Amino acid sequence: MERSDLELVLAIRSRGSLAGAALALNVVPSVVTKRLGALEARLGQRLFERTTRRLSATAEGETVCQHAKGLLEGFAALENELGERQSELSGTVRLAGTFGFGRRWLGPALASFNQRHPGLEIQLQLVEALPDLGAEGFDGAVWLWAPQHRRAGDWVSRRIARNQRVLAASPDYLARRGMPADVAALAAHDCLVARENSVGGEREFALWTLRQARDGSTARVRVRGPLSSNSGEMVRDWCLSGHGIMLRSLWDIAPQLASGELVRVLPQHAMPDADIQWIAPWRPKTPRRVRLLIDFLVESFRAEPWKAVGPT
Repeated sequence: MERSDLELVLAIRSRGSLAGAALALNVVPSVVTKRLGALEARLGQRLFERTTRRLSATAEGETVCQHAKGLLEGFAALENELGERQSELSGTVRLAGTFGFGRRWLGPALASFNQRHPGLEIQLQLVEALPDLGAEGFDGAVWLWAPQHRRAGDWVSRRIARNQRVLAASPDYLARRGMPADVAALAAHDCLVARENSVGGEREFALWTLRQARDGSTARVRVRGPLSSNSGEMVRDWCLSGHGIMLRSLWDIAPQLASGELVRVLPQHAMPDADIQWIAPWRPKTPRRVRLLIDFLVESFRAEPWKAVGPT
């Protein structure tokens, strides 16, 4: 028996007539009559009793229908499994990421994506400076800003999540030195500078550009202080210990702000270039495994999960 034979007998029994079966199978009734006759002749068994008033399955017909149902379900399960295997991701995705965000947020997200697609190999390289993605064989990078100095045709970018870099200090520091009245007043404070994640060339890490939330205006101030580091975590630790004011991403310090260990300084101001970006070398066609990973990251970070993290 072929699959079409199994579908035929089930359609006849479920519809209760040859005409009904023909409608379900999208054929004319004469085709159903001919196919059923040929099947019964091949099996040497009458499968349905047919009168002018009713149609019912014989004992042999019931047996065939019972087996047909199981066999067709098996066919469907096999096709689904093969379809899933055909769509299963494989190959390698090679990414670059910043140390802080990479360890705290990107790494766990990649592990979750890999659980969904175990046939995929993900290589994450945490770096301080953005590499030459194309020359070094990276599929892309998850970075805290898009590189403005590169020609637009050489790379593509997509925002993964909104983020802000905000000013913060410990209650102890603010009790000793006072809260700055405005952006210009930061120049007279001890400011902790993070010299990390350069995009190419020396960035002016001590030149802070801050945007006012109310009207979108920006102000720039060159800050100074006795402590700076290429480690954002070190700068955060100094800030927690009361050594000065820092400019740090919300994804990194949201728990400390929630607990009161840190306090927002000039809370209506934030640095405007802190969104988390996917950046990649331009290519005519992005591999499916990379496209699905980008979509996964966007969905994972859409709600800015660091805002939901409670005090440490």
